[in-house]
Amino acid sequence: MKEPTKKLKPKEKPHYVNNALFSQSVVDYVASKNAAVAKGEVPPIVTNYIAECFLKICEGLSHKANFVRYTYREEMVMDAVENCLKAIENYNLETATRTGKPNAFAYFTQISWYAFLRRIEKEKKQQDIKVRYLSESGLSELVSSELLDAGVQQQTQAFVEELRGRIDYVKSNDRLIKEYAKDTKRKRRSRSVDSDLTGHFEE
Repeated sequence: MKEPTKKLKPKEKPHYVNNALFSQSVVDYVASKNAAVAKGEVPPIVTNYIAECFLKICEGLSHKANFVRYTYREEMVMDAVENCLKAIENYNLETATRTGKPNAFAYFTQISWYAFLRRIEKEKKQQDIKVRYLSESGLSELVSSELLDAGVQQQTQAFVEELRGRIDYVKSNDRLIKEYAKDTKRKRRSRSVDSDLTGHFEE
């Protein structure tokens, strides 16, 4: 008899990030960077620990139901990590939170979230171009051509239909994600609190 899968505690999960430790590390880095800039010195580079946390945050987010089925999930993660490395330069040490403590986890989760949306939009445009190409190249006519034997025709038609189905699926997901993003923005504007995305992730 197969033993039931043990449910991992938050700290045992591969993408777990200790928010308190991570936030303090970000605060320390930004403070040292600002001090260096003020003195006209070369600012320090982001620490390995912070970079590793960025990767964990992005990987963890990419495994959520909203994103895990995208075939270009790895590209989404790399986009998000790059955005986090850029965004840390603008991290506001004075940002207020409910607890009065810094919450870098929520901040960079939000950065990653919108990086994912931009990648999805980019990929959607590429898929649209492929569909137009298929249409303009006369592939549909080729599929129905009498020059193709029954086996080849069936395989070609199946490929076209699968591609169109995948594109429709991506478009549907894009619409739902955009609606959620707009709702999140409205809530954030209406009250000065941490990002609503925080509740979707383990801290």
